[in-house]
Amino acid sequence: MCANLSDMAGDQLQAAVGRDGAVVLVRGEDLVLRDAAVRDLIRAAANGEDLSLGLDDFSAVELDLAVAVDAALTPPMFTTRRVVVVRDVGRFSTDQAEPLLGYLAAPNPTTCLILVAGGGVMARKLSEAVKRIGTVIESGAPTGKARIGWLNERLATAPVTLDGRAITRLAEHLGDDMGRLDGILAVLGAVHGEGSRIGVEQLEPFLGAAGSAAPWDLTDAIDRGDAAAALSQLGRQLGAGERHPLQVMGSLTSHFGRILRLEGADIRDENDAAKALGITGSTFPAKKALTQCRKLGHQNVVRAITLLAEADLDLRGRRDLPGDVVMEVLVARLARLAGPPTRPPNNR
Repeated sequence: MCANLSDMAGDQLQAAVGRDGAVVLVRGEDLVLRDAAVRDLIRAAANGEDLSLGLDDFSAVELDLAVAVDAALTPPMFTTRRVVVVRDVGRFSTDQAEPLLGYLAAPNPTTCLILVAGGGVMARKLSEAVKRIGTVIESGAPTGKARIGWLNERLATAPVTLDGRAITRLAEHLGDDMGRLDGILAVLGAVHGEGSRIGVEQLEPFLGAAGSAAPWDLTDAIDRGDAAAALSQLGRQLGAGERHPLQVMGSLTSHFGRILRLEGADIRDENDAAKALGITGSTFPAKKALTQCRKLGHQNVVRAITLLAEADLDLRGRRDLPGDVVMEVLVARLARLAGPPTRPPNNR
């Protein structure tokens, strides 16, 4: 079954994750909406039981799927069922996905397995196996008239209350970029207090479209080792709720994931790098990744991946720290790994 999460009522959601041996694949281009969908599915799968006792969430970049499968095959101890989440399954090749394919042939009836797309093109065999036995859920916001209903549902549980004019202004401003909605609402709640009523005047300063920065401005500064510039770019991306920390984390993970894939591989030039990364057309992105891979060296590449994995856990609640603080520390440490800043040439 394939469905859009916004079209599924509570009982339908429970049916997707509540049956014996449930397997659900969450897809969607927007990282924030995708992550929110996963949270909703986890809550539905837990069905009121303590999540800390029966949840295994695998999000590390260097993950052996056999470990996740072992968790899925393990009977629950203190709950009636176990919930296992495996994120970014698109980063696994068909060979790497063999343990998971074996599990899908005979799922554990006491486990709900939630797979999250992202991090590459999902292996065809894995996608087909999930479609045969499980549910595929699209996490994106609906289009047309259905979007108004979706937006109203999200606003109903928001930390603040928007008046009619503010809702209209917010919907017009976001357009197709609904992934920014939760970040804007969270910032409004933090600034004005939960339960506050927000009008257009209070909303406008937090829409922040004009001051945004491109994702590569941040990664370029990190690659140069320029911590000050990197932190400035991060501030522009996070400022006024422009991007959620998880969105920035997604672009950093993708950037360093490409570098990791080149580390230790038999790569002679940018053409080899582009082939290894599955990049067609311009080889410029592959050349940048290869240059940075060689600059960092094995030890610092491994360190960068470790820092990303730790920060990702902190953003998901391991430590009670604001998201912007987590990201500032991460970006400063990543820039430090690249060494003293190397300035781009002055062409004036």
